[in-house]
Amino acid sequence: MNAVASDPRIVNAGPRPVRISSPPERLEATVPLLESVGDAVGDVPAILALALKIGRTAPRTGEGDTAHLWELLASVTAVDVAAGRVLEPHLDAISILAQAEFNPRAGAGPHALEQARDTEDQTWGVFAAEASGLRLEAAQDGAGGYVLNGSKPWCSLAAQLDRAIVTAHLASGGSGDPGGGARAAFAVRLHDPGVSCETPQWSSRGLREIPSGTVRFEGVCAVPVGGTGWYLERPGFAWGGMGVAACWLGGAIAVARDFRSALATAAKGGREPDQISLAHLGETDRTITSLIGCLARAATRIDAGDLSGPEAWSEALRVRGAVAAGVERIQAMVVQDLGPGPLAFNETYGKRMADLSLYIRQHHAMRDDAQLGALTLKGDSSW
Repeated sequence: MNAVASDPRIVNAGPRPVRISSPPERLEATVPLLESVGDAVGDVPAILALALKIGRTAPRTGEGDTAHLWELLASVTAVDVAAGRVLEPHLDAISILAQAEFNPRAGAGPHALEQARDTEDQTWGVFAAEASGLRLEAAQDGAGGYVLNGSKPWCSLAAQLDRAIVTAHLASGGSGDPGGGARAAFAVRLHDPGVSCETPQWSSRGLREIPSGTVRFEGVCAVPVGGTGWYLERPGFAWGGMGVAACWLGGAIAVARDFRSALATAAKGGREPDQISLAHLGETDRTITSLIGCLARAATRIDAGDLSGPEAWSEALRVRGAVAAGVERIQAMVVQDLGPGPLAFNETYGKRMADLSLYIRQHHAMRDDAQLGALTLKGDSSW
């Protein structure tokens, strides 16, 4: 890399894990994997291959080792935000399939669900977004199964994945449908001839290797995953939302490490940080420490069964809101302190900032706080 391509104040050391609560020696064992992630930056097929490898041994949410799952997500995202954005839905899909139980009212039969759970050599996405003017419907096919017709927005990497869990509206009269229009989750094969993936015009600098376009389904066979409403009502929906927050935090920790590296390098060169820089670094430390504690407590509560009911979503809104606010604050402080230089000339730092700024927009900001406020008004709080 030439002298102009990298801001010399930011010295990127080797990848380091993000610790939530695991023993340091356990995290040290993940360093070779993180080095592989670093080697694969920008290479989506290579990142997907790593996601497959990680998915074979990674813990599943709620099965006693949730904190380590979130450490893996945060650590990979700290190496490269886009890699974390690829890994998270793959691991989430594995957890969703593990959580699902065969529902005889949902059709397709238990063997179909067992076949869908074969994730050994299959890369997965989770497509649950909705958009005005686009609708995906599931209808019974007359043989006990379902077919999907319609369009689904915001389907990241659909053309490069093997399978996905998608949410669809049940056509009126579907088995288990309380009256038409309710949603359910389905497992689908993305290489089915009835699937067509749009390649979107992706003008954003952030997450450029992960464009999220619309996928169209025409008579695509689908396996029900849980029953009507199960996908959104299960506590695992909230747990998965906190897993995304762990990714956001991993990205912010990488930005904070860049900041500390820049200040330390400048100090070695005779330019000591001023009080404002030290205050920003202190606030960054305080924020990250608090957010790690927040995730550690949530993971412990999940594994203890304390977040297995309706209260799970309130906790998810708290965690996601706290992490999103902390991430944005850290980014703002670091940009103010380091100025335009690294944004203009340090590829790793610039990519990280752009990727993270787009990824954090999965948080719905004040709308999520309004949801939490409504739940708090009903008494769903600890205070």
